Amino acid sequence: MLQMMITKRIGRRQFHFTVQGSNFHETVAEYDRLSFTDVAACGLCGSDNLDLTSRVAQDKFKYTSVRCLDCRADLTFGKTQKDDQTVFLRRREGGELDWKAIDKAER
Repeated sequence: MLQMMITKRIGRRQFHFTVQGSNFHETVAEYDRLSFTDVAACGLCGSDNLDLTSRVAQDKFKYTSVRCLDCRADLTFGKTQKDDQTVFLRRREGGELDWKAIDKAER
């Protein structure tokens, strides 16, 4: 079993992920499933006070997001249809990250 540690930066925090596979190719393939880039700052207010969050909606839909702790904006991860273990950060048609303002009354 081979393992690889990956560090992703979300705002001012670093998150460490360990992936593993039975050989080098499988280990790198697992690494590729974390296909999102580092996120330096909120796309709405520019703050680097970001964190990872998760929630379940309607007792069945699982969401993982980058949340701005200052303005409460949300950047949701997407999954590919053929492999729901491969994650990416949602983007708009122009290619920029799809940050959404969250109404404080919603939370």
